[in-house]
Amino acid sequence: MDAARHDASGAWVPVVLGLGGNLGDRRAHLRWGLYGLACHPGIRLNRVSRPWESGYVGPGGDQPAYLNLVCTGRTRLAPESLLAVAKALEASRGRRPGTHMLPRPLDIDILIHGDARRADPGLTLPHPRLAERGFVLGPLAEIAPETVLPDSGETARAAWARIQAEPQEGLRPWPEPIVSVRRDDGGEEDWRAALAVHCR
Repeated sequence: MDAARHDASGAWVPVVLGLGGNLGDRRAHLRWGLYGLACHPGIRLNRVSRPWESGYVGPGGDQPAYLNLVCTGRTRLAPESLLAVAKALEASRGRRPGTHMLPRPLDIDILIHGDARRADPGLTLPHPRLAERGFVLGPLAEIAPETVLPDSGETARAAWARIQAEPQEGLRPWPEPIVSVRRDDGGEEDWRAALAVHCR
């Protein structure tokens, strides 16, 4: 993670991140992921959705239900460096390499990184099938409904309204947030304090 800090010198760009997991104490893993992101000098969070539970969608058979959330903010890290931060946080909660589409305690995805578009083997931006994933669109429409999805041109609100007509496997919002602080002004110090309490 330290290596990623050295390139935190560019312009701040908007970023949307998705966090999820389906092993162990799912809420604790999500809180830890948020805490790690909020404490990084190249990342500023401003909004975090409630957690949403969803069934597994993908190949490989049954898996435990996932708990997901979406957060918005800004970063001055390049996409590759932000990915390195995410992978380090995942590893700190016990995720092993090579577990894509397998159960994992913590998964941190870069959904949108400014205007970046790429299709590299290790990183695709915007995140693939962003406009079709209820467990992303529900939380994103909750906290930032006017966010424009780069892959479809729709707002999060419109995309969420569209896909609600289709069955969503076990998708439901939890009544309580992971943390109670929401900031629109980039006040990362308050985020760190609040998350530190929850991550003890």
